[in-house]
Amino acid sequence: MPYRILVVNPGSTSTKTAVYEDETPLFIVNLPHSTSELAGYPRLIDQYPLRREAVLSCLEEKGIPLSSLSAVVGRGGVLHPLASGTYRIGERMLADLADPTTLEHASNLGAPIANEIAALAGVPAFTVDPVAVDEMEDLARISGLPELPRRSLSHALNVKAIARRAARDLGARYEDLNLVVVHLGGGISVTAHRRGRMIDVNNATDEGPFAPERAGTLPVNGLIDLCFSGRYTRHELKRLVVGGAGLVAHLDTNSSLEVERRIAAGDAHARLVYEAMAYTIAKEIGAMATVLKGDLAAIALTGGIAHSQMLIGWIRERVQFIAPVVVYPGEDEMLALAQGALRVLRGEEEAKDYHG
Repeated sequence: MPYRILVVNPGSTSTKTAVYEDETPLFIVNLPHSTSELAGYPRLIDQYPLRREAVLSCLEEKGIPLSSLSAVVGRGGVLHPLASGTYRIGERMLADLADPTTLEHASNLGAPIANEIAALAGVPAFTVDPVAVDEMEDLARISGLPELPRRSLSHALNVKAIARRAARDLGARYEDLNLVVVHLGGGISVTAHRRGRMIDVNNATDEGPFAPERAGTLPVNGLIDLCFSGRYTRHELKRLVVGGAGLVAHLDTNSSLEVERRIAAGDAHARLVYEAMAYTIAKEIGAMATVLKGDLAAIALTGGIAHSQMLIGWIRERVQFIAPVVVYPGEDEMLALAQGALRVLRGEEEAKDYHG
């Protein structure tokens, strides 16, 4: 009998939900949450009962009884640094995700939802390659201030899945290649991979290119002045740079389709900002190529915005001299989550415990 796995992947305004039998999806749906629905929750983590009920209602509508599940897997959130792999969801993980000092990110909701539904079903709950996966070398951690070391936070789940896929397509093993892999979404992760390890990343909430919803690297003195300007509280400013920045700040939209519609209608400012985003992405790819000393087999571009031929074209023309550019539009996160749980259920991999 195949294993039946429920997959829960929360995003900023929706909860992607799927049920797989082994690696075959029975369904994949995006459960939307309106702005008005979410406005009543002061913190992202407070949304989890709302989203849990949406997932349970979806299962009922699809005729999937909880008793038929073999496991539940949720996307992993902002935890303390940890190795790549599949993790059991436990009390320490849940406590760290609910900690008020934890960086707010929609992925923090995945483990609580998965844990509660798994408890109802009487099956194990897992998370796979959380955003805090850390394989950085010590050299990459040093910033200009000892109080502010660089942190590894990235779209690790999709980045790792695409790195393996790109290696297969190149006729090699991930563990034998060097790659730069870029996730293009609401946030943007540019990552350097050396023979199966993600040795450097731009922390997608702190640095690197600006993105549809994120500020990326900012002029530091100007940011200090903004912090003390009285215009924002600490919480408001954090929500601004991770959620209200990038395309949202410049163009009042996080939609690449909307930006391209404006460009087609002759909006020169929209074109300037959109091309500037491509420019900053290309610069970060160049930086990661230097981490690998120019020895890389390919540059892999993935994520939702990788569907944009305009953006990909601008990036490609700046970086194709470094290495071949391969494009995987969309993301493999749902399948990657299911596969992580499946490896444990089949005994191919041992689940790890999170200790914080």
